[in-house]
Formats: sequence, C-alpha cells, structure tokens
Amino acid sequence: MSRPKLLAWQVLVAAIVLLIWHIGSTVPIGGTYLLPKFFFSTPGEVIARIWKLFAGGQIWKHLSITLSETVLAFLIGSVGGVLFGFWFARKPTVAAVFDPYVKMANALPRVVLAPIFMLWLGLGIWSKVALGVTLVFFIVFFNVYQGVKEVSSVVLANARLMGMNERQLFRHVYWPSALSWMFSSLHTSVGFALVGAVVGEYLGSAAGLGYLIHEAEGVFDVTGVFAGMVILAAFVLFIDWLVTLIENRLLVWRPQPASQA
Repeated sequence: MSRPKLLAWQVLVAAIVLLIWHIGSTVPIGGTYLLPKFFFSTPGEVIARIWKLFAGGQIWKHLSITLSETVLAFLIGSVGGVLFGFWFARKPTVAAVFDPYVKMANALPRVVLAPIFMLWLGLGIWSKVALGVTLVFFIVFFNVYQGVKEVSSVVLANARLMGMNERQLFRHVYWPSALSWMFSSLHTSVGFALVGAVVGEYLGSAAGLGYLIHEAEGVFDVTGVFAGMVILAAFVLFIDWLVTLIENRLLVWRPQPASQA
C-alpha cells in the first residue's frame, strides 16, 4: 500500500471515530444520548480546550516537564537495556546466575514502585524518570538479549573462519542482528516511558501532563481529562516518528518485506 493511500485510510479511521463520538454525545436517540456529555464530553469541546491550553501558554510548562521526564527515562532505560542485553547474551554464566533475579524484578508491579521512588528521590522529576526507566529497561533488555542470541550459527562460524576478532564480530555480526529487535522494542518503549512519567505525576507532582489530568479529574472536568489524553497521544506519535527516522537511517541495509516489495 502506498504511503498516501495509507495516510488516507488512517485519517478516515480517525474521522469515523470523531463522527461517532460527536453524534453519540450531541444527538439524542430515543430521548437519550449514547455518549453522555458528562462522561465523554464532545470532540468540539475537547479541541477547544486543547486550543485554549496552547494559546494561553499554560500547557508549555507542563509539556516540557513531561517531555524531560519521558526523554530521560527513554534514554537511560534504552541504553541500560542495550548494554545489559549484550552483556548477558555474550556471558551465558552471568545470564544463568542473574536469570531469576531479572525475572523477579520484571514481575514487580511498577505502580508499587512509584511511592518508593518518591520516598527515595522526592517529588521532582527523578522519581518519575526512575519509574519510566523500570518500564523501558526490561522491554529493551529482553529484545536485545534475544536478538544477540538469535545470531545465525552459520554466519557466526563463517565470520570466525574469516579471522574476525570479538570487536569485529560485535560490529559486523551481533550488532546488526540485534538492531531490528532493539528498534522493535524502542517503538514500544516510547509509550512506556511516557506512561512512567505520567503515572508518577498523577500520583504525586505539582506540574506535568499527569498533574493536569489528575487536577481535571478531581473536579469532574471530563473535557480536561480527554484534552490531556489527546495531547499525550499526539506526544507519543511524535516521539515514535523520531524513533522511526533514526531506525530508517541505521537500518537502510535491511531488505523490504515481501508485502512492500
């Protein structure tokens, strides 16, 4: 499917959802609304609130704080996941020793960790960053670990026959093998980094998009809640687009899937 056609279909889906939302919240059917305004607001009111937030300028402070927390959590968690993923994959003994502890840490509910991070690091950005790191790290770690382990034994044997040392194997064999797995995890990690930041702000903060949503929810301002959610969604799409640009740059050698050829 060509990119313009794909974009047209994506816009059509969004338009249909907005139309259903608008009709359900503004047009009574049999004397009742399918989507009552008190619980769902309306698309027009949500768009107007978003415009007001940006036009008035009060959103920029909250957006910059959430952006900082998300980017820091994403970078720290991703780099940590890549480094430890490679280390564990290349050191089977280390992986075997720490395997139960990694699984235990990954199984911990992140919401339970949020108050602990706030106790340790305070109510500033670093408690939110720490929460986001715990979400991002394990996703990247397991994907990179699997990517390195999935290296073709034939390719590896041929590379060694050609006299490649460990540094050359890392650059020409292990790294290319892990890249596809790594970027697959990074697309997912973007959303989780933002989730960590917003949940942390929601539980205890004086600024940020999570704080705005929590504040609106506290006074039953459904329009404000939906406005914050729409801004968060657009935020994630923007960061994911940046990750895609980097992916296309680094994986230029990757052949196109058969469906796109």
